[in-house]
Amino acid sequence: MARANRRLTRDARYGKYVDGPDPLAPPVDLAEALDAIGEEVMAGYSPEQALREFLRRGGREHSGLDDLARRVAERRRDLTREHNLDGTLQEIRELLEKAVLAERKQLARDVELDEGDRALAELQLANLPASPAAAVSELAGYSWKSREAKEDYDKIKDLLGREMLDQRFAGMKSALENATDDDRAAIAQMLADLNTLLDAHKRGEDTPEQFEQFMAEHGDYFPEDPQDIDELLDALAARAAAAQRMRNSMSPEQRAELDALAQQAFGSPELMEQLAELDGALRSLRPGEDWGGAERMDGDEGLGLGDGTGVFQDLADLDQLAEQLSQSYPGSRLDDLDLDRLSRQLGDDAVVDAQTLQRLEKALRDSGTVRRGVDGQLKLTPKAMRQLGKALLRDVAESLSGRQGNRDVRQAGAAGERSGATREWAFGDTEPWEVTRTITNAITRTAGESAERTGPGVRIEIGDVEVQETEARTQACVALLVDTSFSMAMDGRWVPMKRTALALHTLITSRFRGDDLQLIGFGRSAEVMEIEHLVGLEAKWDKGTNLHHALLLANRHFRKHPNAQPVLLIVTDGEPTSHLEPDGEVYFDYPPAPLTIAYAVRELENSMRLGAKTTFFRLGEDPGLARFIDSMARRVGGSVVAPEADDLSAAVVDSYLRSSRPGQNNGQGTAGIWP
Repeated sequence: MARANRRLTRDARYGKYVDGPDPLAPPVDLAEALDAIGEEVMAGYSPEQALREFLRRGGREHSGLDDLARRVAERRRDLTREHNLDGTLQEIRELLEKAVLAERKQLARDVELDEGDRALAELQLANLPASPAAAVSELAGYSWKSREAKEDYDKIKDLLGREMLDQRFAGMKSALENATDDDRAAIAQMLADLNTLLDAHKRGEDTPEQFEQFMAEHGDYFPEDPQDIDELLDALAARAAAAQRMRNSMSPEQRAELDALAQQAFGSPELMEQLAELDGALRSLRPGEDWGGAERMDGDEGLGLGDGTGVFQDLADLDQLAEQLSQSYPGSRLDDLDLDRLSRQLGDDAVVDAQTLQRLEKALRDSGTVRRGVDGQLKLTPKAMRQLGKALLRDVAESLSGRQGNRDVRQAGAAGERSGATREWAFGDTEPWEVTRTITNAITRTAGESAERTGPGVRIEIGDVEVQETEARTQACVALLVDTSFSMAMDGRWVPMKRTALALHTLITSRFRGDDLQLIGFGRSAEVMEIEHLVGLEAKWDKGTNLHHALLLANRHFRKHPNAQPVLLIVTDGEPTSHLEPDGEVYFDYPPAPLTIAYAVRELENSMRLGAKTTFFRLGEDPGLARFIDSMARRVGGSVVAPEADDLSAAVVDSYLRSSRPGQNNGQGTAGIWP
């Protein structure tokens, strides 16, 4: 047994894992993706657009689609700028010049040669046509005196034959170097059998057995290893179409030269007839290939017919990759990316980046972060909203701690009274366990596992544990009024406003579940909004700031909770310019009408009578707005905060904590805001 194990170890071989996704690949960073997507959604993009935008930009550790597309475009540009299509003709010219020079040297050295024959030969060599095709044709009957010259001349016909075949069958040029007559006969037989097979396929009379027999006899000529006739046709047609595009890209003079030279390939006109028959069959069977394209190739490096066809196949690969990377066609998915093609053109590093993007897209969909709604569009799930909110709260906690010198005490209150709410245990918590919730979490987690795996009883893990929250405060009834007029978006306050609403919503729903939050957006009119609606709200060119209507909705919310402490938080960058008439119609005027101001003041005083603690968050430096808000705040005993847009979330959360739990933030810490 030991000997067998040693032999197994010695014979082991390691290579690239190709059977599906790499099991050792590092996990993708969903947090970075979700933050970026959430930011785009708050800016007015749809979740679908936001996901695409993140995939285009990429992350901190990997390239995005735009970078891959840039590399594809650069490679394509380099291929067209580095090469020209004169390679075969140039090689023929060089062989021809070498043969003529060797022959002239031989004529000069051969003292036994008749002077008349010498003069006639020298005259013929001196008056060869400038056209390589015409010169090769004229020398077809020439009686060579130099063996070296004769070999170089024969190489021209051999080169033409190998190049013609290399255009249709990659690698044939090198495989047929120094080919024998038997090798050429085998090629001729393969072409004849291939044309017979394709002809039968066109008539619908071919059979799998016929294909298998053909591959058994001629499979060495097809390194692609096609598994059926359709795969064989795809490979042949792709290369033949590339050869045609190369021909289309040549000058008329180049095409004429090569057409004339082609008849002498291998010294066999039958070869050209078979290749012409093959091209015709492929055009008929694969009309969807690009047979009519052309490229401008004006570089310094000459391409032979075979190598040039390979370059044109590369260009076709790059064009398909560019389309796949654009993701602009209906139903596009990153799974559409041809990783084999990407590896051939850009290397394995590009494949790693592409696979990371694919895994990221799949993880976002599979993790419950995004889902496709009934309208077919992606939407952020409640789970995603919670994750975004937690990330925002972490930023708020850091901001408050840095600004006030506070610390996160991870408690919802200081006196140890139970709030009735629970939360997931975190390192450092000393609150008692909520046993029922903890056991329920463990049972839910293991519900799908077999009894053999779970064993008897209930297995509790750290992630199952919830603790009882404690607090020293009264219940709060909170109304957050956010200005949704167009000036908020125009002046760069749209995203900070949404971030503020989401942070406060996450804080209350996750840590202060006894409080009741209502989000109210007010533009020309006001409406109560769910957090998903507000986060995805697009800016509209809608004149009007209807604070009156927003306060009406807030006071209705307060009246529904008579035993709670009302907390009124108002975020705005403009004076009221519209109000609700008694008949429900919206009145708008600018500058603000006295009646509009009066309606807003009256409703604000109603909030005061209900006991609301009011804080205004004034955005912008307008002196008129500052005077108006200051006077409103003094009238109801409220306060005014004038934060920068980036500091709005911290200011609103801080005000909420102070208003709903007096003295809580006076050196006590940013209590309870760590998600």
